Amino acid sequence: MTWTFTDDVGRFLDAAGASLAARPAENTLLLTVTATLRESGPHAYGTEPPVLGWWRGADGEVAGALVRTPPFVPILGTVDPEALGPLTEALALPGVNADRDTARALAARWPRHRVDEEHRLYRLGTLVPPSPAPAGAPRTATAADRALLVEWIRAFGEQTGQSGDRAERIVDERTAHGGLTLWETGGVPVSLAGVSRRVAGTVRVANVYTPPEHRGRGYAAAVTAEVSRVALEDGAREVLLFTDLANPTSNGVYRRIGYEAVSDRLLITAEPE
Repeated sequence: MTWTFTDDVGRFLDAAGASLAARPAENTLLLTVTATLRESGPHAYGTEPPVLGWWRGADGEVAGALVRTPPFVPILGTVDPEALGPLTEALALPGVNADRDTARALAARWPRHRVDEEHRLYRLGTLVPPSPAPAGAPRTATAADRALLVEWIRAFGEQTGQSGDRAERIVDERTAHGGLTLWETGGVPVSLAGVSRRVAGTVRVANVYTPPEHRGRGYAAAVTAEVSRVALEDGAREVLLFTDLANPTSNGVYRRIGYEAVSDRLLITAEPE
């Protein structure tokens, strides 16, 4: 029973990829981050190399995995509880992004910690598009929209407490595969939703943003429903998204269009004594 670490995403996926894909919803962050590393290289998220780890249980099967892309804290997928003690001995953890029980179990081993964010993972059940639909219609964003998209992705980051440093990269990557959709009314973009590439049969909706002057008119629900519908038509078995539990408005919007809660995740930072 041991943890193994590497900075080679190919080696990591050879070892842990099948285990991650067996539970794609719970492991969605690891799947999408490693897909980006494989496509864009080891410095897709920062200048330091990634730390990729997997745990093998007594039967020799992979029963846990971890991905860290500095400066971000490690992300854990599904992990056998018996792997947590050895993990803290093998790797210095500045914090963790994990399901609620795992994050709490790790935080209990630190002298002090703070909970920075609480997220809820949702899975699309039966899609219920807004009715009546708001004015306007969707269209796939293109490179011609780049300046607006970068501005809105940065604004989304500010709104959600995330860095806007990767806004240009996100826009370029997602427009390259048709992964950003705008809702327009009168020829004017009023809302945005993105979707990840399909990995292990799943996609994840992200970067849903409506400028303040256009909020309260149903545009976010409409554009989210649209990208969800298209993802299903394109063959996704599951459509996922995360919400900030501190934002009851967005949680309500997604539930109304058919998303169902799966699990909660905590982002916790370890603090010195």
